[in-house]
Amino acid sequence: MKFNALLLSLAAVVAVPLVAATGVGQAPAASYFSSAPHLVNPEKAPIYAATMAGQRIVAVGDYGLINLSDDGKTFRQAKVPTRAPLTSVFFVDEHRGWAVGHDGTVLGSSDGGENWLVLREMRGQDQVLMSVWFENAEHGLAVGQFGLALETHDGGKTWTERSLVAGEAGEGHLLHLAPVGNGVLLVAGEAGSILRSVDAGAHWVAIQTDNKGSFWTGAALADGSVLMAGMRGHVYRSVDHGEHWAEVPSGTQQSLTGISQRPDGSVRIVGLSGASLLSKDGGQHFSASLRPDRAGLTAIAQAAGGDLLFTALGALFRESF
Repeated sequence: MKFNALLLSLAAVVAVPLVAATGVGQAPAASYFSSAPHLVNPEKAPIYAATMAGQRIVAVGDYGLINLSDDGKTFRQAKVPTRAPLTSVFFVDEHRGWAVGHDGTVLGSSDGGENWLVLREMRGQDQVLMSVWFENAEHGLAVGQFGLALETHDGGKTWTERSLVAGEAGEGHLLHLAPVGNGVLLVAGEAGSILRSVDAGAHWVAIQTDNKGSFWTGAALADGSVLMAGMRGHVYRSVDHGEHWAEVPSGTQQSLTGISQRPDGSVRIVGLSGASLLSKDGGQHFSASLRPDRAGLTAIAQAAGGDLLFTALGALFRESF
């Protein structure tokens, strides 16, 4: 199953339980699509992605929900002017950030995620953005289904559609933007493809790995190596900034959704059915385990003293180092 299809199916699963579990109030019909629903228990919201804005955790998910936490324990909702499912969030500093999702939606915040503005919206059109990244406060990229790629040079006020590469790699779903540093930028794609740019997204080439499944997530590590992970537990590692890749045995066949490097240098990868991988040598080897509850993990973020794990089924976990 492709990741955007996974999000759609999970959204359908949680659509009914969300009201009972989180206490969604009934919004007036005229404003139904203009703001995210208010939740009594926002910590139980379905979450698809999370990041840090300085020391603040910003997590995005279904129905336009954006949750904020300054301590990794308690959460509150941000003011969000959309109900489109949100799939990715990125901050360049503690103040400036962007979130993207369904309906070609792009949101922007200048106050650490407390308030958001709609910068782009294609309501009713089949546009799903899966990942967003900004080089600085002005230049950014967003990618999504069927090769959809957008670029801005004015902080997200205006966006231009782009074709990154020709052929199948450029027409398939583009699932995750992974910055490596020094202008190198990678995109996790379908069928084992990885798009690579060495000039912050101005030009791209397609790299075909021997992986037959899609990559869903990627991250650069402190030692300069890069990891890509995705369907059926496949993990690939590069030591030359994404030019060449080799598979690393993961010990699981569960699809993987998030990568995080801890302050001690160890690497954690999480995924569906409670999959959790741990590496203490920069991603060269992993030990795998499954959570007893088999919770489908969709995102991971670092909180003070532990990993913060999110799911798309209305649960949140915090685990100590």
